[in-house]
Amino acid sequence: MSGHSFSLQDLASKVNGRLVGEPTTEIHSISTIQNASSGCISFLANPKYKKFLSETKASAVIISNANEADLTCSGIIVKDPYAAYAIVSSLFVAFKNPYKDIVTNFTIHETSRIDDSAIIGPNVYIGPNCIIGAHSIIHANCSLVMNVEIGQNSIIHPNSVLGSDGFGYAPDNVGYKKIEQLGKLIIGDSVEIGAGCTIDRGAIDHTEVHDGVKLDNQVHIAHNVILGKNSAIAASCAIAGSTVIGQNLQMGGLSGILGHLTICDDVLIGAHTLITKNINDPGDYVGIMPAQEKKDWAKSSVFIKKRNDK
Repeated sequence: MSGHSFSLQDLASKVNGRLVGEPTTEIHSISTIQNASSGCISFLANPKYKKFLSETKASAVIISNANEADLTCSGIIVKDPYAAYAIVSSLFVAFKNPYKDIVTNFTIHETSRIDDSAIIGPNVYIGPNCIIGAHSIIHANCSLVMNVEIGQNSIIHPNSVLGSDGFGYAPDNVGYKKIEQLGKLIIGDSVEIGAGCTIDRGAIDHTEVHDGVKLDNQVHIAHNVILGKNSAIAASCAIAGSTVIGQNLQMGGLSGILGHLTICDDVLIGAHTLITKNINDPGDYVGIMPAQEKKDWAKSSVFIKKRNDK
């Protein structure tokens, strides 16, 4: 935690919440509801954790109107406890710039432009024709290979590789001829890219990651993909080349989308699901069966195949 402390009234004002309890209560940290102690603030967003509310040792809990009657300590009443928790968490960050007091060695090509307010971590490589916007952060050991544009207030976590060559080859009678990747990778504002992600630049047109996109760790996005605004992708997903995705995609971990597809707005893809054709209607799409004995799996597979063949 940061070492900062706030009165409960201060925190209620920050989240536009209604205070229940002692306004001057001092809060010095955030904790989960089941592990909290005096001086901590917690939150209740998932009903699975409501059972801990009666026994929590937190000094206060951020909670919805629906659960106010069950409070046993002070509270901040809000419409969306999880969103309020996100705001409060930003107040307790220990280091807004973790590289402020250390020497950072990084490489920037002479053709690239970095805003003065951007933060660049150690061992970062920024190749030709890159642009990094205001207040963006490039964490340690990242590579921006070439032709990468990053907007404002975006965060790239360690060991990600952006703007590398896409997987483009033309087969011939000898093997494969490399197709040069001549496009850009364009990343919008307020994008967050997790650790160890790889996003290729375009072959001719550009690869685009639009404003507000959030990627978990170890996500791969191939060349010429367009990923729509405010999409969120969990860890270890992959999107093959030239797929166009609308706004507000949610993609569960270990999922994949084949190339040259079109996915409409407001699609949720369940964990471990493979998308093999266009999706034209918003909704939830799931393609995984829970683990079971092999003989039972074989029976289920036959049943599903028969249904799909009808």
